[in-house]
Amino acid sequence: MRQAGDDVQGRRLRGLIVVLWRAGLRIHEALALGEADLDRRRGSLLVRRGKGGRRREVGMDAWAWEQLQSWLEVRPELPVGPLFCILTGPTRGRAWSHAAVRAQLRRTAAQAGVRRRFAPHQLRHAHAVEMAREGVSLIVIQRQLGHTSLGVTSIYISKASTTPRSSTPSTHDEPP
Repeated sequence: MRQAGDDVQGRRLRGLIVVLWRAGLRIHEALALGEADLDRRRGSLLVRRGKGGRRREVGMDAWAWEQLQSWLEVRPELPVGPLFCILTGPTRGRAWSHAAVRAQLRRTAAQAGVRRRFAPHQLRHAHAVEMAREGVSLIVIQRQLGHTSLGVTSIYISKASTTPRSSTPSTHDEPP
């Protein structure tokens, strides 16, 4: 996340990374969020258009809200629209495209020294694994991720039993 920078583009990218990772959202769910979908007091996000058109409320921890705050401070200066939007040009304030997000995340990962191919969906998997390691029940993880099948959720967390606990920080541990 440090590679994203502290300018407006970096704040937006860090905010998106936090939402993908710490709330476990799919990229299209995160890009569809509006400011009205955020409830910091309750620590929750409202996903209005999840997979299959389903609606759900998901939680996000205090550290994630702190990280998102730097983007939320800048966002009101832009036209009304999606939370994560285009920053400049004639389409300023409109939805940031999935392709542009993926390209930016890959560039940032490469700058950070990540050698393997990076996909935003990996942050969702990391969230599920972290929850499982913290002892969160499979049903709660299923609801957080918006899965209709426990079988799909169990695939997500199957890595939890194969990676040593000490090598991966908890969702509640403050990241470096």
